[in-house]
Amino acid sequence: MSAEQHDNFSQVELDKFNALANRWWDPEGPQKPLHALNPARLGYVRERTTLRGARVLDVGCGAGLFSEALAREGAEVTAIDLAPDLIKVAKLHRLESGVQVDYRLSAVEALAEEMPAHFDAIACMEMLEHVPDPGAVIAACATLLKPGGRLFLSTLNRTPAAFALAIVGAEYIARMLPKGTHQYRDFIKPSELAAWLRAADLSLDDVSGLIYDPLRHTARVGSRTDVNYIACATKP
Repeated sequence: MSAEQHDNFSQVELDKFNALANRWWDPEGPQKPLHALNPARLGYVRERTTLRGARVLDVGCGAGLFSEALAREGAEVTAIDLAPDLIKVAKLHRLESGVQVDYRLSAVEALAEEMPAHFDAIACMEMLEHVPDPGAVIAACATLLKPGGRLFLSTLNRTPAAFALAIVGAEYIARMLPKGTHQYRDFIKPSELAAWLRAADLSLDDVSGLIYDPLRHTARVGSRTDVNYIACATKP
């Protein structure tokens, strides 16, 4: 079944991210917060799974910011997205950096049919809040994981603090993100994430906060989960 036959995406969201493609790798551009989050996210993953020599999938890879970071750790990385302009930029950056990543324009559900039980670890960062059915993405990731494999997810909590900081603060006051980047109704509570993981027969191991400091342009993993958070789950 081709990627086009899977409809778990919003064309509005794809168009929005396609428009950002050319400045994705600019550390002072519209994706500046992602550049700050990247080391913290990588550290979280690296502490919980062996990356060197591992088969790793990056779901919703954008233009490859996290994909390249995983590959630099020695992982064999496959990276997928449904925004064609982002995949084009990712492949162009691969030529510049020399970091080898297998970029594919594909839905995760389509890849699950093609490559079941193939990956040692899967990352799905800042993507679930942009799709109509996050549970279906998690179910596909479960299919793609080998037994004992780890799934890493980061997203935004649906709380007043997240609305104030991620939307009002980041998009309208500080203008760190383009207006309309996030929709509050699509933010995900950890309890909802846990329910989707259980439905996919995955075991939730950890939920930690991803704390972004816009003044210092840095991020760290901590205990506060009311805005950004990151989670780890295992396939039995």
